[in-house]
Amino acid sequence: MAREIERKFRVANDDWRGEVTETLRLAQFYLFTRPDASVRVRIRDEASAKLTIKTGSGADRGEFEYDIPLEDAEALRESRIGNLVEKTRHIVPLGAWRVEVDEFEGDLAGLVLAEIELQDIGDQPPLPAFLGREVTGDPRYLNARLALGGLPDAD
Repeated sequence: MAREIERKFRVANDDWRGEVTETLRLAQFYLFTRPDASVRVRIRDEASAKLTIKTGSGADRGEFEYDIPLEDAEALRESRIGNLVEKTRHIVPLGAWRVEVDEFEGDLAGLVLAEIELQDIGDQPPLPAFLGREVTGDPRYLNARLALGGLPDAD
């Protein structure tokens, strides 16, 4: 089974900006969501699209991704639930790992989150100083929840 194992953090400062090696634009929306599963469509750089099914909760989840035609993604947008989630993703190398720093736009402007994808749930990557509070497993910071409920209350 395909897995996504990741840790998610609020971003504490802009120290990551000088280390970015790649930047992409993402627009995503949800067709279905519940606490332990979601179906989303993600459009990357307005050039390609994927349909993603996620299962489970927490740091280790099922993740099944399928390329779909961009035209299909645009047609599915009409059936979305919640808001479109738009963000710029910045890739920052971190030894054997990488940090994906997401700067959200639109209704979610001002929110900056970072994810570190792991190979194994026991991986212990070094945590850069720009990472703030860990929010792995906090449902308020799931993209599906952000699409449906907007920015989380200040914490």
